[in-house]
Amino acid sequence: MAKKKADEKLDLALEEGKGSKKKLIILILAGVLLLGGGGAGVAWFLAGDDGQEQAEAEDPGAQPAADTKAPALYQALDPVFVVNLPGGGRLKMLQIGVEVMARDPLLIDFIKANDPMIRNSLLNLFSAQDGKQLKSREGKEKLQADVLTSINELIAGQGGPGSVEAVYFTSFVMQ
Repeated sequence: MAKKKADEKLDLALEEGKGSKKKLIILILAGVLLLGGGGAGVAWFLAGDDGQEQAEAEDPGAQPAADTKAPALYQALDPVFVVNLPGGGRLKMLQIGVEVMARDPLLIDFIKANDPMIRNSLLNLFSAQDGKQLKSREGKEKLQADVLTSINELIAGQGGPGSVEAVYFTSFVMQ
């Protein structure tokens, strides 16, 4: 009987040992799969645009997608504009900071070269504004559209390269 109990204990110990070996093997396999999957993910992430770069290398004359735009370039019309408003209202003075946005560096250079002409036109436009209308958002947006139109007309009249895409007021003070 003692021998039977000893054999049973030995069998139990062997079975426990086998179970822990199975667990160890499963854990090692899971670790290998996890590391392999992580390595494959990193390789895929780092490879990223290789397919596109390879296609460009094969056909260097290929045009990029049509929806790609050049980055926006901004040019401040410094110093800020300060004008007297027409009489009759409480508001007597207007001070506006203006920046233009284009995507062509040649147009930005054209704007810099023709700054006196552009400033003169905008000073005339600003000094003719009604202070009451400029108090509302709609009045400011209309003035912004008028500035854009005025600048683009000047550029076209001088044979400039392209047109300004947007005009932004960086400061707007009325007194």
